[in-house]
Amino acid sequence: MLEIELKIKVKDLPLIRERLLLSHATLLNKKHERDVYYNAPHRDFGVTDEALRIRFADDCTVLTYKGPKIKEYSMKAREELNSGVESGEICEGILQRLGFFRVAEVNKLRENFRYRGATISLDEVEGLGSYIEIEAIQSDEINNPPESIEKTEKELGIEGEPTLSSYLEMLLIKRKEAQS
Repeated sequence: MLEIELKIKVKDLPLIRERLLLSHATLLNKKHERDVYYNAPHRDFGVTDEALRIRFADDCTVLTYKGPKIKEYSMKAREELNSGVESGEICEGILQRLGFFRVAEVNKLRENFRYRGATISLDEVEGLGSYIEIEAIQSDEINNPPESIEKTEKELGIEGEPTLSSYLEMLLIKRKEAQS
């Protein structure tokens, strides 16, 4: 699956939540997500722009591989492969025994909404602040995901600083700056 998203640092998540609800967006869920990222023993994912994570959420655990960012889009776009796992702890044990090692952990409170075929996430990210992500994939409902995302951003009056960086990248930069 190709993930295309716009991530924007925002000041007022409650205002965006209100606009979503007034626009008849559907609240899908509210949950805490703890994402544990790993690096490989045979190549550096920081260099190859890949990511491997185990997401622990309230109701499930998912192993995710993210490929390098695709440069032809003005938004963040990359291949994403997900698989549910029965036990996150066992999955972590397997990765560690294969030589993979923990890089960082991202904790966030997330509210997911469905709006005109897109998924909109309101995130409070520990150590980083408030963000909104608008994600769309090619479907019967959406022909042009980047165009659909931009339209949604305008319709909801979202203002803020867009970023192509992942939460992991932002946290690692912050960690490095703190060590300097």
